[in-house]
Amino acid sequence: MLQNNPKLKSLIDDLWNKFWSGGISNPLTAITQITYLLFMKRIDDLDIKRVGDAEFTKEPYTSRFEGMFYLTKEDEKNGTNGIDKRTLRWSEFRHMKAEDMLHHVQTRVFPFLKTMNGDNSKFTEHMSNAVFLIPKPSLLVEAIKSIEAIFEEIKKDAEQGGQSFQDIQGDVYEMLLSEIASAGKNGQFRTPRHIIKLIVELVAPRLGHRIADPACGTAGFLLAAYQYIITQLDKNKDSITPDEDGFHRSSVSGLLTQEVKNTLKLPSRFDIDTNMVQLGLMNLMMHGIDQPDIDYKDTLSKGYDEESAYDVVLANPPFTGNIDKGDINESLKLLTTKTELLFIERIYRMLRNGGTAGVIVPQGVLFGSANAFVQVRKLMVDNCELKAVITMPSGVFKPYAGVSTAILIFTKGGQTDKTWFCEMRSDGYSLDDKRQN
Repeated sequence: MLQNNPKLKSLIDDLWNKFWSGGISNPLTAITQITYLLFMKRIDDLDIKRVGDAEFTKEPYTSRFEGMFYLTKEDEKNGTNGIDKRTLRWSEFRHMKAEDMLHHVQTRVFPFLKTMNGDNSKFTEHMSNAVFLIPKPSLLVEAIKSIEAIFEEIKKDAEQGGQSFQDIQGDVYEMLLSEIASAGKNGQFRTPRHIIKLIVELVAPRLGHRIADPACGTAGFLLAAYQYIITQLDKNKDSITPDEDGFHRSSVSGLLTQEVKNTLKLPSRFDIDTNMVQLGLMNLMMHGIDQPDIDYKDTLSKGYDEESAYDVVLANPPFTGNIDKGDINESLKLLTTKTELLFIERIYRMLRNGGTAGVIVPQGVLFGSANAFVQVRKLMVDNCELKAVITMPSGVFKPYAGVSTAILIFTKGGQTDKTWFCEMRSDGYSLDDKRQN
């Protein structure tokens, strides 16, 4: 966690202050603009690494920054006004003069990034309305300096502390995203990554599994499932040093041979917030998932119709209270408008027979006496194998929320014979707002 690296935390705070003083004070606007810059930096770094890996492994790889980029279809058709993609790299444009750089990023780099996955990709579809809003050359220059310093500190921390670069980058991103939660954006709050890893470890997704998160936010569960599967492919996984949370994780890109890529079903997910969809897409791509599949869809609504489609469902769905009865999908039979109950039924229906879910719910689901609470527990006991119920202390989600929660692990089909009950009294971090270990 970032609490163990005060310098990194200070750099992130400084980045926020620069955006605030630069005229972007809305937390959601700031995080989207910062994410665009992080994305530009990380995509360039990943591409350079992959070019080097391809030269070493002889695996074919075509750089994202090879060839020409055209702003319009007409230019592309006529072969006019082409832009050398190499000039769109972070490592290239960061050396420009301030005014020239802002114009270049606004009018060339950002349009390229929005369409880099092709016209038919989910990324291009959901980035179509994205706007680069950094207003001043000076803010862009200062933001780039801060991000360069953050990445250098991440690299240093990874080398000295033994934690993976991707995990520390995840910490950085989670801290940035926490500003949305502190601003009360849609009641959203992030799931601590060590809790995500625990749930994925218990569910144990495998190569070939179809995986989903019906309320994915910034895609933390999907990324963790992906990394877990990659780890299982590593023949040397038993020699991997445990990360700071005690889990063995590998992110060796060389494991992704073409055969594995053909078998590895990239996680699927949905969210009802367009900003979260964009952030989730970029988060997955920053971790090397080239064609992420995140869509804008309310999985409780009448417009969602996927049933018995997934082997694994992982989720921490939002508990926003109640939704309009008229919006609820007719396939959901629970007579309630409480989202925490409706999401459990939705997840049950998304699973194939034999499919397993790992879900975070408020503890009220375990003890509520109203008929809908009784019915959802009956569903999990009579129609599923309820494998585990793990209660967590209320401080796990601080500083965003103080709600007491539980993890449910259940497999669709059959009936429950035995259930493992566990009371988590501590997750290894203090249960106050500081969350120190």
